[in-house]
Order: sequence, then structure tokens, then C-alpha cells
Amino acid sequence: MKHVIIGGVAGGATAAARIRRADEFAEIILLEKSRYISYANCGLPYYIGGIITERDDLFLQTPKSFGKRYNVSVRVENEAISIDTSAKTVQVRCVDGSVYTENYDKLLISPGALPVRPPLKGIDSEGIFVLRNVENTDNIKNYIASHSVESAVVVGAGFIGLEMAENLHNAGAEISIVEMINQVMAPVDFSIASHLHQHLIQKGIKLYLEHTVERFEKQDNRIVVFFSSGESIATDMVILSIGVRPDTALAKAAGLQTGERGGIWVNEYMETSAKDVYAVGDAIEFPHPLTGKSWLNYLANPANRQGRIVADNMVFGNKIKYEGAIGTAIAKVFDMTVATTGLAAKQLEQAGIEFFSSTTHSSSHAGYYPNAQPLTIKLTFDPESGKLFGGQCVGYEGVDKRIDQIALLIKNGGTVYDLIKLEHAYAPPFSSAKDPVAIAGYTASNIISGAMPIVTWRQILSAEKEKIFLLDVRTKEENDFGAINNSVNIPLDQLRSRINEIPKDKEIFVYCAVGLRGYLALKILTAHGFKNVKNLSGGYKTYSTAIAHTDDNQQF
Repeated sequence: MKHVIIGGVAGGATAAARIRRADEFAEIILLEKSRYISYANCGLPYYIGGIITERDDLFLQTPKSFGKRYNVSVRVENEAISIDTSAKTVQVRCVDGSVYTENYDKLLISPGALPVRPPLKGIDSEGIFVLRNVENTDNIKNYIASHSVESAVVVGAGFIGLEMAENLHNAGAEISIVEMINQVMAPVDFSIASHLHQHLIQKGIKLYLEHTVERFEKQDNRIVVFFSSGESIATDMVILSIGVRPDTALAKAAGLQTGERGGIWVNEYMETSAKDVYAVGDAIEFPHPLTGKSWLNYLANPANRQGRIVADNMVFGNKIKYEGAIGTAIAKVFDMTVATTGLAAKQLEQAGIEFFSSTTHSSSHAGYYPNAQPLTIKLTFDPESGKLFGGQCVGYEGVDKRIDQIALLIKNGGTVYDLIKLEHAYAPPFSSAKDPVAIAGYTASNIISGAMPIVTWRQILSAEKEKIFLLDVRTKEENDFGAINNSVNIPLDQLRSRINEIPKDKEIFVYCAVGLRGYLALKILTAHGFKNVKNLSGGYKTYSTAIAHTDDNQQF
């Protein structure tokens, strides 16, 4: 059996290694148009910033070592330029321009994705870069080494954009981030991204949210970034992190079916519309397990899993089905960590799926043990069954293990009640007797049962003030440091003795710092006959973080 694989990063390299383990005597050819295979794409920003000091550490295997270990014919700087699915052949162009034809029994396409470069005036100027591969990385490193880069503009505030902002800041540059929507990190909800906004500003990063780049100009050895608003920034370097799109040119030219999102269509066995031709990685689209709708998922973990599955199907026939990915991702943003899995509230709204959400603020480990850090969890779930739709987490410590637990439950059809049943390893340095994940589950279950009706920060902002009574049950000292406009402060421990101060003819919105005292106040009020009482989800911490504003150039 002869297997030809196009693309030697992530899914392609994984598939080649797996095929060899499954069939010692198969012929395997790995074609890669660049000079590198099997490298740590996600580590590139950290090499630019000097966190990863040795360039060689980015490479999991060299073409030579990979070829020898797995007995694979690794052909770098060999670009597949056409596929004939009827004749089962691939035309390949070498670096010297010569072309040859390779036949196959099974073919795997793993071309990845291409960075988006909109046709803006001046976008090809010196000093403007994208970051997608090793060559891009070398170009950026060389530019920094040969130029005085005291400032940089990062256009796009996704995962790569924020990681580049941090690493260029670590390298000594003053950083401005430009993003056309009203938040950084688009996959998470605004209330979660707001924590990052505050942290980035604390680190000295200038945020230009809801700003659209119109053009670039070279002026006196600097690059001027012009916005559609008429504003501009002069800088020494620009990183474009606007997004990526699936690299489907080869597949389309071969007549392979593409999907509604523009990716290569594959079935549950990762096979394309052409027999014996498979595809994996960033270039494919596949139904989302929760919505059933096709989507594009640009993450390394699913690509590697797909590579393993497709290898077995190429060797043994179509026996293993791919279940799909829910989009579990994490990023380090200076001292904070943000992570997401499944569907955020805004995605559920766009899909027209009914949902409830909850926000809880806990500590990363027991509060009485030194250095406990704040940890915020937001869940989305079905209003009746409690089936988990998504989870988001932001904090300084312990974010990764919480999001992984939530992701595992979502992939297995779990509910908020399963979060409560999770048995956590507990010791004060690592968690609390009630882990933040369990607290999130308890809170969500109370919302579903009706034991704790909630109001969101957005609903408070849009409420008709004369029809509601805003009750702050924090201490006077907390209230003095900041409160929601028009709220009345009655500390929780005084509530029973001052209950006559609360009107019964208005809707009552209760809030405290993070939600717990608000819940206790709600139970007291309902027990005393108040009928329309709701607790602010996430408390004043969520509200104040979400509505925070910066100066005129840094708008939320």
C-alpha cells in the first residue's frame, strides 16, 4: 500500500507516524512545500519574545530524523500542485522548478490555513508581518535584530495577536492592539474578555477596540497605521493577526467538494468526496457536535487527533468515526489565563439556541492558604435539562484544569449536575473543599430549579430605573469604594431588621461582590413575601468589570 501525504505539520506528520506503526511495510511519502515539518507552531510567539531561547527547540523532528525513525520518504520543498483523483496521481514541483508525478493508493491532504491579508493600501510595506510558520518567525526575528523596534502595532486581538503583544512587550516594545470588534479574544463573551481588557491596560498596552484599519503608509522609516475614523498611530513594526482561512486551492482544483464555510468537506471517516482521498486539520470543515452545523476549527489538538483517526482508516478501511471538536482553547495573556470550550452565549444567540448562563467568582485554591488567586467561570447550559453547552474561565492560576474538566463533560453530553458530582483532588494549595467547578455547577442548578432567579449586568443597564429597586447587600465600606448607580446599600447582616425599607411594588435586583451574599439576601426576601427578586449573576465584580471604560483612544 502506498500512502502519499500532503502537508507535514500537525495532522500530516501525526498520520505518517501512525500509518507506520500500523503497517511496517507500507510505502509512505510526505510532501511539504516548506523546509520544515513537525514544528511547534504554537510556540512561535514565545521564541520571538525570547521565552523560548533556542530556535531548534521549536522542532519536534527534523525531516531527516523523522524519515529515519518512521521509514518515511520526507520531501521538503516539494509542493503538490495538482491532484488527479481518477488517475490517483499527484503532480509535485521541486524547489528548482522541476515537476514530477507521484501515484498513490491512499492520499491525505493536510494543507492547513493561510493568514488573512486584506487588500489594504501599503500592506506589503517593509515592517508589516504575519505569523503562521517558521519562515514568518525568522523574518520577524531578523527585523527586530536589525531595526530599532521601540513600538509595535498588533492588528487583531485573537490568540496569536495577544500572544504576540505580550512577547513583543517582553522584548521591550510599546504595544498598541487594534481590534475591529468591541473586545479582545472573540471566542469568549464580552464579560470574560473584560477581565483581559483591564489586565492589558494595567500592563501598559494601548487598546484600540472598535477601530478598523484603512491603510498603511511609510513615513520617515516608520509605519503609520490609519483608521477609518481618521485617527492614526505611528509605529516601528506591525503584526497582522486578523485571522486565517482554510487553504483549499489544491482541493478545489482537484474537484473536491467544499462546504458552506469554505473548508474541505469530509465525512465522519475524514474522507473527502473523492474515494481514497482524505483530509485533516485547519483546511477541513466538520459538523459541530453541539449544533450539528459545519464549522472551521483552527486548533492543533483536533488536527492531531484527526491525523491518528485518518491513519487507521487509510490502513484498515473506514472503521473509526471522528466525533468532531467543540473548540477547547487556552491562552496566556501576560499574568492571566483565559480559556474556552463549547459554545459561548453569543454563539448560542446567533444559532438561535435557548440557553441559560451563570457566572461565578471563586479562588484558585483555599482562601486561607497563601497566594489564592481569583478565578471566574461562566457556563452556558440548557434551561430544562441542564446539558452543558459551553464554559469559559479566566484567572491567574488553575484555569487549565477547570476548563479541561468542563470540556470532557461537554464532549460526553454532560450536564451542570455532573459538575457537582465531579470528585476533585483537594488540598489547600490546589483547591477548596468546594472546587470552583462544583460551585459553578451548584449555581447553575439553582438557576434551573428557580431557587435563584438571576439578572445579568446587561439587563441592569437596560432596565427602567423607576420600575426596579437595586439593593446592595455588601458592607458600607465596600459600597464606598464603588456601587451601581441608584442602588440602596443595606448590608446583608442588617437586612432582616431593615426589611421595611424595601418596596414590595417593584422588581428587586440584589447584588453583592460576587453573588453569594446576594443569593442569601434573595432567600431572606422571598421568605418574607417578596415575589419578584433576582440576584445579579457574578455580582458587582462582573458588572463593574464589564462596564469599565478607558480613555478616548481606548474604547470598549
